[in-house]
Amino acid sequence: MTAPHGFSVSRYAPERGTLAKLTARDSVLRRLDWPILLSALALSFIGALLVWSATRGRTELNNGDPYYFLFRHVLNTGIGVALMIGTIWLGHRTLRGAVPVLYGLSVLLILAVLTPLGATINGAHAWIVIGGGFSLQPSEFVKITIILVMAMLLAAKVDAGDQLHPDHRTVAKALALAALPMGIVMLMPDLGSVMVMAVIVLGVLLASGASNRWVLGLIGAGIGGAVLVTALGMLDEYQINRFAAFANPDLDPAGVGYNTNQARIAIGSGGLLGSGLFKGSQTTGQFVPEQQTDFVFTVAGEELGFVGAGLILVLLGVVLWRACRIARETTELYGTVVAAGIIAWFAFQSFENIGMTLGIMPVAGLPLPFVSYGGSSMFAVWVAIGLLQSIRVQRPMTA
Repeated sequence: MTAPHGFSVSRYAPERGTLAKLTARDSVLRRLDWPILLSALALSFIGALLVWSATRGRTELNNGDPYYFLFRHVLNTGIGVALMIGTIWLGHRTLRGAVPVLYGLSVLLILAVLTPLGATINGAHAWIVIGGGFSLQPSEFVKITIILVMAMLLAAKVDAGDQLHPDHRTVAKALALAALPMGIVMLMPDLGSVMVMAVIVLGVLLASGASNRWVLGLIGAGIGGAVLVTALGMLDEYQINRFAAFANPDLDPAGVGYNTNQARIAIGSGGLLGSGLFKGSQTTGQFVPEQQTDFVFTVAGEELGFVGAGLILVLLGVVLWRACRIARETTELYGTVVAAGIIAWFAFQSFENIGMTLGIMPVAGLPLPFVSYGGSSMFAVWVAIGLLQSIRVQRPMTA
């Protein structure tokens, strides 16, 4: 049979079939959560501009190449998106079976940090230098591992229909498995990452339906642990100074309080619309330390103003809102718990990062998800987006 104008129907039908498959109601593309994906991409794009502004004049950091950090941030984002696609392709249910292996690898990696392979960057002995200007921060991936291993244990019997809620024995096992990598990270010491992991554990427990006694006990243990760590002198001097500066912002403004004071000056000077990209006096004058990583939000506040900084908050809010929707709509406890752990992670880390630049939270050395420069953190948050997308894609279709 010949189509009008002499085109063969059989020759062109496969193309229409492929397009139909891609746009079908049950296709992966149609089932993706596009708001969360586009918001994460927008945050990474804004982050690239902010990192570029913060580093283009830092010749001691960029080796004379003003595009050095911009290129690497875009590259990290590209690798992160590729990891997201790989995670969606594998699926969170397939990864569920690989959790023991992933957990073992994570523990080995953070143990390697405590060996001569480890390196100290910005006061934290939390890195492994790979070479070629690249380094790895294993604690970023431990956040994902803790979520997955706890979700696997807490949801196993519930999803199988044997229990309505995780029993005490299962909760104890899950907490023990989470405590091991957290204890190792504490030895580095990387207090900021431990804080995030503790919030993740709390979020996972709340979502799993575990007894409230475990939640209250965990909060009490956290408070007691903080007192014990301080009493035993396990914190480094720079960490103690950070908390001292938070408690008293006027304490040594040229020393321990310098970062916070300069960050607040930068954000406050931006006003409503900001001074314009690449035109911030605090940024171009290099007054704010670590501005491409921990204090990247100060670039947004100064150069993009309240509007630009507010846009970042809105985009982060969209990511959290859609993640909450994914957690609520999934039919399996495993997916709900994984999504809840990611929500707790993103919410607390964003609040802590932005809060420390405003002086309402202590400086903890945590990056702003998707925005701050850093390969390990970028890879980890995009894998988390892949897990959220997988949970949405693999949920049963509704009529």
